[in-house]
Amino acid sequence: MRIVFKTDYMQDIRPWKDGHQLVLYLILLAVVAAAPWWLDDFYLGELTNVLIWAIAGLGLMVLTGYTGQVSLGHAAFLAFGCYANVILLEAGVPFLIAFPLAGILTGIAGVTVAIPALRLHGIYLAIFTMALSILMDDVIVLAEPITGGVGGKFIGGVDIFGLTIDRWGTPVHFFWLVLVVAVLVTLGFINLLRAPLGRSFIAVRDSEVSAQAMGVDIARTKMISFALSCAVTGWAGALMGMFSGAFNNETFSVVISIQLLMMIVIGGLGSIHGAFLGAIIVGFLPQFLSISKEYVGALFGGNTVAIPGLEFGIFGMILIAFILFEPMGMYGRWLKIRTWFELFPFYRKDMFKRQKSYLKTERLR
Repeated sequence: MRIVFKTDYMQDIRPWKDGHQLVLYLILLAVVAAAPWWLDDFYLGELTNVLIWAIAGLGLMVLTGYTGQVSLGHAAFLAFGCYANVILLEAGVPFLIAFPLAGILTGIAGVTVAIPALRLHGIYLAIFTMALSILMDDVIVLAEPITGGVGGKFIGGVDIFGLTIDRWGTPVHFFWLVLVVAVLVTLGFINLLRAPLGRSFIAVRDSEVSAQAMGVDIARTKMISFALSCAVTGWAGALMGMFSGAFNNETFSVVISIQLLMMIVIGGLGSIHGAFLGAIIVGFLPQFLSISKEYVGALFGGNTVAIPGLEFGIFGMILIAFILFEPMGMYGRWLKIRTWFELFPFYRKDMFKRQKSYLKTERLR
């Protein structure tokens, strides 16, 4: 049992609980950074895909997990960031300028969407954002001179300080690029959530009425949350475009939006860890099913048969299981296990019991 005694105010606001936790994170980062030496190119590509999904999950986590604004349209912002990055690169803009600028442009687009959505709550906001994701498909097709329409676009390698980074040609360099972006975005969110703005996000999520009574500008907070969420999602979309190489209007369908929302729910809403844990499920589930079918076929002596919708069916069953038995997600389960070991034998089963009461002022929201 390890107990941390806080003797300084700075201990309460620093990103890590103590030096022990910081060392564990550094070890984890070192192990992931050394992945090219203990993984082949195939699994290194899968790990890269997981990191890209984690970046997209962090973007949605800020909006849904911390601000409480449900979005089913983040595939539109993935597409916006992807096409913005490619168009800027085709215009001759260096990658180190085009990539950040793609996220900024996506954040500006998110603000324009947030303005009419400020008065929407719950299911109405979800429907509005889903309609936006569906509309993005038509926008890409209609803007064919810019986006390539149904034919789509292709992106090859990019140059950074004379070093060519290509998903297929130099997978190790591309992995490190994605890892650097994931680390920077994670550190940014950790510091954001410790700041007054991050606390305002959480206050709006818990109760808009109470947050407004404490002086929080609800409209401004939601707009900033939309902007940050869409900017990070745009960066993830740019990396997804570089990862896939070729893409068109069907690449970022509304299914991606639903999958992204389910990912952070399974990982654990309201936690940065949940974005990474959910990304592991989304990234490795297709390969796990493919390998499992091969083993089953070899075991029973039959051929592997492709079952339509198997991946989404299993993903849906996993989601239902978590909603029924572990609403706090994978990270919530880990918190319970860790707390059990830390407090044993004083751990009580109802320590993490869900709060069922709600404010009377918010019954109609």
